[in-house]
Amino acid sequence: MTDTFHPERLRASLRSLSDAPPLCEQGRAYQRFYGLDLPDCQVPFETRLGRFEAEGFELVCQAWLPRQPRGTLVLLHGFYDHMGLFRHVIGWALRCGLAVVACDLPGHGLSSGPRASIQDFAHYQSTLDGLFAQAASMGLPRPWHLLGQSTGGAIIIDHALHSGSASPVDGHLMLLAPLVRPRAWGWSRLSYRVLSPFVDGVARRFSENSSDPAFLPFLQADPLQPLRLPTAWVGALVNWVNRIEAAPASLRTPLIVQGEQDMTVDWRHNLRVLDAKFKQPQVLRLPLARHHLANEAEHIRELYLPFLEKHL
Repeated sequence: MTDTFHPERLRASLRSLSDAPPLCEQGRAYQRFYGLDLPDCQVPFETRLGRFEAEGFELVCQAWLPRQPRGTLVLLHGFYDHMGLFRHVIGWALRCGLAVVACDLPGHGLSSGPRASIQDFAHYQSTLDGLFAQAASMGLPRPWHLLGQSTGGAIIIDHALHSGSASPVDGHLMLLAPLVRPRAWGWSRLSYRVLSPFVDGVARRFSENSSDPAFLPFLQADPLQPLRLPTAWVGALVNWVNRIEAAPASLRTPLIVQGEQDMTVDWRHNLRVLDAKFKQPQVLRLPLARHHLANEAEHIRELYLPFLEKHL
């Protein structure tokens, strides 16, 4: 797909994280391309690239390991995204003394599956369970914290509301612009009902979802970006929203960061739902922030990362 790394070939070369050898040249090229080698990070760390299987998907996972971590951050990206877009959050976590483990969701990034599609959001829970198993196989230190952007936040919400005491997460739940409903949800559902019998997807529209002027051009040039919105994903979302809004409440207290210029999710509705579903969630609202908080401009990241860090 690029002159330096080929996703399918790289994925086929990988093993589990606990058994991962040093990165091959394609793995190093992939990390350099997305800045995941973190050349400016002042914290010494080791990195691993591996894979695991869940629901018939081959999922590529990755870990960043400082020398003496004091906990672990399990990181989940959003719809259309992949691990390669999260270097800012990964670098911050390493500076906080945390090991980081993450994976590309089914149909995203280096993982297998129809691009950006899913038949059932339950497959995302199986993905998260597989990622927990990878963290356990490496003996990553506790507490384990969960951080998710957008759909990654939706996966965390689902886990928290339905796993109860079975959850291995003994640290904080951190939600960046979490998805419950997308913006214009009524129109989205109507469009799905009209289009789904006739088409399997529509062309993706790239939007200005960050105030960092370099981010949108980077997305548009990113070889791992899906270019279509599959109707199957929208159908799975319809079912998932009903499941979440009918779920029993949780006693957990998540940390939520939400930009008020977010034009991707229906954030006012979502915050009301999360306030009802969780015990006194701690919310930081950012008047100038847009949706993709993990890639917002530096001055905005400097507003919310300390908010998260003071709870670690």
